[in-house]
Amino acid sequence: MAATIIDGKKVAADIKAELKKEVEELKAKGVNPALSVVLVGENPASKKYVANKEKTCEALGIKSVGHKLPESTTQEELLKLVDDLNANPEIHGILVQLPLPKHMNEKEVMHRISPDKDVDGFGPDALGRLLLDEPGFVPCTPHGAMKMLEAYGIDPAGKKAVVVGRSVIVGKPLAMLLLRKNATVTICHSKTPDLKSECLSADILCVAVGRAEMVKGDWVKEGAAVIDIGINVNESGKLVGDVEFEKAKERAGWITPVPGGAGPMTIAMLMYNTVEAAKNSLKA
Repeated sequence: MAATIIDGKKVAADIKAELKKEVEELKAKGVNPALSVVLVGENPASKKYVANKEKTCEALGIKSVGHKLPESTTQEELLKLVDDLNANPEIHGILVQLPLPKHMNEKEVMHRISPDKDVDGFGPDALGRLLLDEPGFVPCTPHGAMKMLEAYGIDPAGKKAVVVGRSVIVGKPLAMLLLRKNATVTICHSKTPDLKSECLSADILCVAVGRAEMVKGDWVKEGAAVIDIGINVNESGKLVGDVEFEKAKERAGWITPVPGGAGPMTIAMLMYNTVEAAKNSLKA
C-alpha cells in the first residue's frame, strides 16, 4: 500500500489563513507586523527565496521592508544596518538571507540580530532556549516539519526518530523538537557506520543532508513517517529530495514530496515567527 502524501502546501495554507486573521487583529490594536529581509549580493537561489518571502508577506498583510545590498558591502556596513533595524520599533522581524558573500562572517551577523527580532531562530538565544525547553523563536524548517507531523496526527511520543543531518539550522533543532515531544532520537551524519540500518529502525525518519536521493527506498521501515527536507536538482534537471521518493512511498506510511512538502512550510513558519514577534512587542 502506497504512503499517504503529506501535503506541505495545504498545511502551510491553513497556517497562513490563521495568521492572516491574527495580522488583522494586531492592526486593529495599532501594530502592523513588519519583516525586514536583508539580501547581500546576487545569489540566484537567495533572490528567489527573498521574492517568495516578500510575496507571502504581502498576501498576509505583513509589511515587508527589503534591503538589497551589493556584493561589495563590508561586514561593518551590514552590522550597522542590523543595528539600525534592531533599534527600529516598527520592525518586528529581521532576516539576513544566507549564504552571505565569502568575505563576511555569518556567525557574527547572526549573533548581532536582537533575540526579540530573530525570526529565523538561528541566533544563540533562540537555539539556547530550544535546548532549555523555554519559549522562543524556533528555526522555521524544523518547526515546519513538526507542524506537518502534527497535522497528520503523527505523535512522536514513544517512537524512534532518526534525523539524518546535523546542521545547526535543521538537524540539531529538529532533534531537540522531537525530543521535546518524547521521541527517542538518533542523529546520523557522514561518519555514522551503517546508515541504512539506522534509517530502517526509524518510526519517524527526517532527512536533511542536501544529497539527491541519498536515502534509498529500501532504507525506509514499513509504515514509517518520512520527512524529506532536502531540495536538489538531479542529473536530468529534476527537483528531488534527499530520499528516493518513488520507491520510499511504497514502504512508508506517510511521506513528504519534493517540491510541495517542507519548502512551503518554511516560509509559513517564518511568517508565524514574525507575527509572534509583533505580538511580543505589545507586551514589551
